[in-house]
Amino acid sequence: MRRLIRYCAFLAISIGAAFPLWSAPQMGHEGHMATGPVPREILERPVALRSGVGTLHQKVTTSSQEAQAFYDQGLAYVHSYVWIEAIRSFHQALRLDPNMAMGFLGLTDAYIGLHDPATARAAFQRAQELAPKATKSEQAWIAIRDRELDYLEDMGNPDMYVAYRKAISDALRASPNDPWLWIQRGLADEGSPFTHGQAGSVDTIAFYRTALALAPDNFAAHHYYAHTLENLGRAKEALEETAIYLKMAPAIPHAHHMHGHELMRLGRTEEAIAEFLKTKSLEEEYYRAENIPARYDWHHAHNLQLLAMSYQSLGQMKAAEAAFREAFGVPAYTDFLEFNRKAWPEFLLGRGRYKEALAASQELIKGPWPLPRLAGHTLAGQALLAMNRSNEAQDELSLAEQETEHLPVALVSTSPFPNILRADFLLREGKTEEGEALLQEVVKMILGRPGPDAWSAARFELESLAKQARESGDWSLSESIARAMIQHDPTYAGGYFALGLAAEHAGHSVQAREQFAAAEKYWSKADKDLPELRQIQEGVSARR
Repeated sequence: MRRLIRYCAFLAISIGAAFPLWSAPQMGHEGHMATGPVPREILERPVALRSGVGTLHQKVTTSSQEAQAFYDQGLAYVHSYVWIEAIRSFHQALRLDPNMAMGFLGLTDAYIGLHDPATARAAFQRAQELAPKATKSEQAWIAIRDRELDYLEDMGNPDMYVAYRKAISDALRASPNDPWLWIQRGLADEGSPFTHGQAGSVDTIAFYRTALALAPDNFAAHHYYAHTLENLGRAKEALEETAIYLKMAPAIPHAHHMHGHELMRLGRTEEAIAEFLKTKSLEEEYYRAENIPARYDWHHAHNLQLLAMSYQSLGQMKAAEAAFREAFGVPAYTDFLEFNRKAWPEFLLGRGRYKEALAASQELIKGPWPLPRLAGHTLAGQALLAMNRSNEAQDELSLAEQETEHLPVALVSTSPFPNILRADFLLREGKTEEGEALLQEVVKMILGRPGPDAWSAARFELESLAKQARESGDWSLSESIARAMIQHDPTYAGGYFALGLAAEHAGHSVQAREQFAAAEKYWSKADKDLPELRQIQEGVSARR
């Protein structure tokens, strides 16, 4: 079951990535033909040594102290998911020492992060050619990366995964006090090289804690340990780890973003917004200084979406709309990034802007990946159904169901799409028992997903379901979902508002007033013209 959970977490991050055919290796590090999303010209630009990005060190074979420094900088960037600057730093190290095997190995890791496994393989083969001149420790790392790439090429083969983990275990037996090997062991336990520390679970805790015991100042271990803790719902402990990470790498956007994750989870939303805004500022300053378009940085839209959801949770819909719209305008180069763009049509649906939601959903439908198309058809169907265009909505449901045939069963079984739309039809057709059962399963799916994005989005997904139930006349279901919202996030006003509406409908005026008062409290910083607040005030006036 733990393996299934890890597999589903991986699927939620990067399922369906299309692996290009491996390109033939070329001799020089300048000769690598990047086949991924970022132009080769950007990735091979010279780079300077920088401060504030975090200090990591791994001794490698080189006669150049400067090459070692650039290698260490590349290492720091890799472990903060700054793939472009990691690649530039490793290239810079290799200009100073073309025979540095570990420089090529660093490129391999960074290209995996950039979702460019073909170029990762080409870089690795140069490292392999230089392996005879490397130390035994470096040769062990080359063996680990070799097994990791083999597994990446054939992720359906459990033997490849076993071989990958065995290579790490063999290296640990030889060097049990190497913190980097313990970190790699934790990464391997996630089940996918693409997740890179983001999908840790209870099984990864010991590996990162061992690394920290050996090297307390290793911010990479603090970073990945924080991800593991937040996936387990241990937000207070995760906040402490992100504070350490941020202190060690203050110039890294993701360090601020990670700290924002935990502040958001703990109900300190305005502080979280400040961190997401700092992230945005650092990113935009970097794009200007380096003349790099934002579309090449995977992190930019991701941060904007969490910023938008934080604004939305406070009822600041104008600010949320601006951030969602900006994020939606950033082109995606993986199915995960494209799938996340669904946040914009979901927001529009929640605000009752059905025509706009339909148009945004149709953008997802045009994409090359089945997972975002599944979301697009489902959301388009919801918008059409809200506009009483049920025949067209039924067509979208059929198309959504067809998309599920192109996805792994494990992913489909844990996705709310297209069951949200299917349940809406059942409730509208008067098939209450069947519709309720399906929506309750959807609620469990929504609440069961790990990670800060899923946690934040769950509030609004549940809010949409509660509204869906009300509009179908199923007030008991709406009340049940409202209670689930409050349990999920006791600081979100939307849960109290939904519960107040249910109490009001049932004639429980005292309970309704209590819930509406709680909603007003948590929407105290909301837009003055927020429709939900106006509805509460109009109800108060009517009762008077």
